[in-house]
Amino acid sequence: MTPTGFKQWIPLIFVLLWSTGFIGARFGLPYIEPFNFLFIRMLFTLVLFFALILVLKARWPSPRQAMHQMVVGALVHAAYLGGVFAAIRWQMPAGVASLIVGLQPLLTACLALLLWQQRLKSLQWIGLVLGLAGVALVLVGGNRLGQFELLPQAMAAILIALFGISIGTLYQKRFGQGVDLLSGSFFQYLSTALLMGLLTSTFEQGVVDWQPPLIAALAWLVIGLSVSAILLLMLMIREGESARVASYFYLVPPVTAVEAWWLFDERLGFLALCGVAVTVAGVFLVLRPQAR
Repeated sequence: MTPTGFKQWIPLIFVLLWSTGFIGARFGLPYIEPFNFLFIRMLFTLVLFFALILVLKARWPSPRQAMHQMVVGALVHAAYLGGVFAAIRWQMPAGVASLIVGLQPLLTACLALLLWQQRLKSLQWIGLVLGLAGVALVLVGGNRLGQFELLPQAMAAILIALFGISIGTLYQKRFGQGVDLLSGSFFQYLSTALLMGLLTSTFEQGVVDWQPPLIAALAWLVIGLSVSAILLLMLMIREGESARVASYFYLVPPVTAVEAWWLFDERLGFLALCGVAVTVAGVFLVLRPQAR
């Protein structure tokens, strides 16, 4: 069981960690191709998780559970991360990539409603729609300022990421119960490494320029994201409704936008600032009925 005092801070810690994934990709991708970047990251992550499993004596899943976790890995990690990294490589700003995949809560809620009749209260639906409107405002604001141009291949990649993590969240909620977080994540990363290895060997040149920004980004993405953030995400999925967990992702775009503005001068216009406010209001409405 998760200590109550720490449990209430998990969403905030998760949002802060998750938002830095887009920043880490932006730092590292000038020096390496996206699928190769993820392949190397997964190899380091697998070694680290295997060591943690041995030290903490985590329980290995059954073969059936392991297969389910590999499917989750293909969706939550391979499709999501591969799509995000490819989109950023194709010149999509980190803040914009975060905003588009920030539509995940609405998509997840709709899929949960269609598949499992997991109903939401009226205020939660209003919150989800407000979150969608907020993300749209930020996106439209950036376009009007002429700060970026969405290439078709970048848009396709980010949509793959959006659907991948949305479906993967529901799949984990349905088939991932009772699996140890460490050993389950190990099999998720195993499938991701296999897929990224296949993609990089098929479509990329394998050229890497080992500069300090790449090394620092790789180290952070392994420890801060692949280990810390993902374990927190799996913990939240296990202990909360899928739509509620997904609603936390609405907070990621505003945080990422601020980080991208600070680090890369991706500026926030007036419409973007309005979108941030609307997004935060939407998250509040989604979460408030659940707390009663």
